[in-house]
Amino acid sequence: MDGLMRLAIVVLGVIVLATVLATLTGWAGSTSATVGGRFEAPSVVAPLGTDNLGRSLLPRIFEGIATTLVVSLIAVVCSAILSTAMGLLAGYYGGGASEVVMRVVDVLYAFPALVLAILVSALIGPGRPAAIISIIAITIPLMTRVVRIATRAVAERDFVVSARISGVRTPVIFARRLLPNIAGTVAVQASYALSVAILVEGGLSFLGFGVQVPEASLGLLIQQGMLYMTLAPQLLIVPGVILVVSILCINIIGDGLRDRFEPRETRSLT
Repeated sequence: MDGLMRLAIVVLGVIVLATVLATLTGWAGSTSATVGGRFEAPSVVAPLGTDNLGRSLLPRIFEGIATTLVVSLIAVVCSAILSTAMGLLAGYYGGGASEVVMRVVDVLYAFPALVLAILVSALIGPGRPAAIISIIAITIPLMTRVVRIATRAVAERDFVVSARISGVRTPVIFARRLLPNIAGTVAVQASYALSVAILVEGGLSFLGFGVQVPEASLGLLIQQGMLYMTLAPQLLIVPGVILVVSILCINIIGDGLRDRFEPRETRSLT
């Protein structure tokens, strides 16, 4: 683990830990209480200043981080489970099963990410469910492709072939032979999917198709801050910086996981 990855883990860990503590203990203050006038400068009562309603920005930031992370994590976990199942079936059985899975994936992959997210939101209405389903639809195609390739490579190895010839049941082969050997690939793809999920949630909320008022998310806070950029630039800058830093840290961690589970010597041959 290099120094850059350690730094990314520390920074992301601080953001997550502070958010969890703020959510559980309320140390940052109330997200709805008015603590001063509109657009006040940072002070002891409001360390990051106040918003257009006189509320402290700090607890709103933590609420936004919590919402974005929860929505993104739920979506990525669901996407990882579905992608792993579909990739395993397509990679292990091949033939018709692979064709069906890959055609479904190709249809989803054909849509531009933001267009697909807006389409989902338009069909089911804006809110958290729309953001979660949009993220799943966007991240499944690439994850499924990668899991399928990894599964095919493992399925052709001797220990899997011998288990199949010996009459070992397919669920047992999946659980004991395939999954442990593709877990690293799934972890790497899930880390990248998480950064995509945060970006998609932020984009949807910024456009008004994601999390809705009175809730807060990083994208929604950026949207609201943009309206008052000249009066209180911190309303835009703070959530924007946190969004960028979080995505950057996750991508750095993903690169570290990729180097750990997929050495360059192996990747250069593919």
